[in-house]
This record gives sequence, structure tokens and C-alpha cells, in this order.
Amino acid sequence: MNIGLDMMGGDFAPLEAVKGVKQYLTQSDHTLFCIGEENQLNDLFQQHGISSPLVHIVHASEVIGYHEPPTKALKEKPNASISIGFKLLSTGKIDAFLSAGNTGAMLIGAMFTLKPIKGVLRPTIATLLPKLSGKTGLLVDVGLNTDCKPEQLNQFAQLGNLYAKYILNIERPQVGLLNVGEEEGKGNLLAQSTYPLLKENKAIEFIGNVEGRDVFNDKADVIVCDGFTGNIILKAAEAMYEAAVHQGLEKDPFFNRYHFEHYGGTPILGIMSPVLIGHGISNAKAFCNMLSLAEKMIASNFCQIIANNFEHL
Repeated sequence: MNIGLDMMGGDFAPLEAVKGVKQYLTQSDHTLFCIGEENQLNDLFQQHGISSPLVHIVHASEVIGYHEPPTKALKEKPNASISIGFKLLSTGKIDAFLSAGNTGAMLIGAMFTLKPIKGVLRPTIATLLPKLSGKTGLLVDVGLNTDCKPEQLNQFAQLGNLYAKYILNIERPQVGLLNVGEEEGKGNLLAQSTYPLLKENKAIEFIGNVEGRDVFNDKADVIVCDGFTGNIILKAAEAMYEAAVHQGLEKDPFFNRYHFEHYGGTPILGIMSPVLIGHGISNAKAFCNMLSLAEKMIASNFCQIIANNFEHL
């Protein structure tokens, strides 16, 4: 198993990425391709006592900044760590690619370097939802597709259902459609048109509409919406966590589960290989957990599971 990590992506890179690699090596024996400026990485690995035949440094002389236009940057910076990462992934040198760098570059790189799985109309991204009960749910999409068609939301439900089942280990995920009311026929044209598709979809257990107040309870394991709505919910949840920290509640068992470091990153669902996007302020624990999630996706052959479920479409 070969995992590629962009060591230069993130506000605290490459130092926190190096610390994350050190943590990961204490619990795993898989090969890491650490992509970044070679001299910096050699110095940091030496400072932190990292010397392992499992770690390979891949030199990248350029970095794509957060505020650079992603399409232009990928084209003009072939020696950037993100560009090299996707090249290694597309040629089979690595089995997964991870970065906490420029999100737009990661999304565009994944869309144009890797092929979507046959039958998938559009890849999507999801976020984990901590539940009041202690369980974990999934919200999909959270920003990749701000304008959607009913057929796409129907597929997002299937992709989220598979992720909940095979990665979150939820045996029979309950899938709900985010709406302004529980009754069938509620909502805007998109929600009204999506409902019957989900109702007829035999690949999922559709429970009907769910409302915003159901996001953190156990009514649904997977909640489906367009990326515009999902991103607003995601940012509102982040703001709620910041408010909790301000009030000194960050150690509360519920609010503590909001901290991004526990989850590491979020995968792009619907493409041929695992690609994970980390938070820009990722610390060592976040990088370590992102590597662990990539390992689980590779070990479970998750992308092939998606392909098998979509091969008839």
C-alpha cells in the first residue's frame, strides 16, 4: 500500500505534516511518498528522528498557494506538490493522494487527472456529522456541486450510503433528503423532483424528508442536499464550534467531536482512486488521521465497491 501526502499543503506545513507522518508510523507499516521541498523535509525528518525505509521523499520545487486560481496554477506549476501528487496517482505509483493545500486545485486535479467512476454523473464531497447520541452521520454534498439536478442528488445518496456502510461501518444506513418540511411534496423544485427518485431507489433505505433540526439527531445516517445548502450547514456547524470554544465548552463530549483533527480530511466520492482533502489549519493529529482514513479506503477497496454498484448505470 502506497500513500502520497502533500507535505507543503496547509498553514502549518511542512512541520505539522512531518509530525503527522511520525505519529502515523507508530501505528502503521505502509509506504509513504512525502511530496515537497527535499531539503526542508530532510532537515525536519532528521530533527524529529524520522528514519524509515517506508518513507520516500519526492522532490517538489513549487507550491500552489491558497489564493492562486487552481486551473491556472495546475497548468503553470507542473512541479508543484499537488501536481506531482496527481501525476503519481494517475500513473499508479501511489494508491491514494492527500493534501491540506489549495482545495480548488485538489478538486480540479481530481476531476481532470482521474476519471470519474463509470456511471457517476458527478463526484461529490461529504462531511461527517457528530450526533448527540455519540454516533456519526454524513452530509453530502457540502460544496463541490452548488447547482444540482435531481438525478445527481439521487446518486449522492447512493455514494453517501456506500461510504456510511463500508467506511463508517453503519450496517443499514438510513438516508434522508434535507428539506423545509417532512411531508412529501414540500420544498423547492429540486427537492420535489428528487424525492420520488430517492423513494424508488432500491439501493438505499430512504426515510423521506428531514429538516435542519434533524442534522444532529439520529433520524438519518446520511442526509442529502445540494452543495450550496450543504456548505452553509457545514460553515454554520464550524461557527457553532467556534462559539463553544469561546464559551470554554470545547472539552464537552459533544462539542469536542466537532474538532476537525479527529477526522483528518474528507474524500472526493465517485472517482477511481482515493483523494482526501484536509483542513487548511491541519495539525499533526489531523494529518495522521487523514493517512489512517486513506489506509482504510485502500484496504476496503472502496472505490471498486462504488464501481461495482454503479456498473449497471
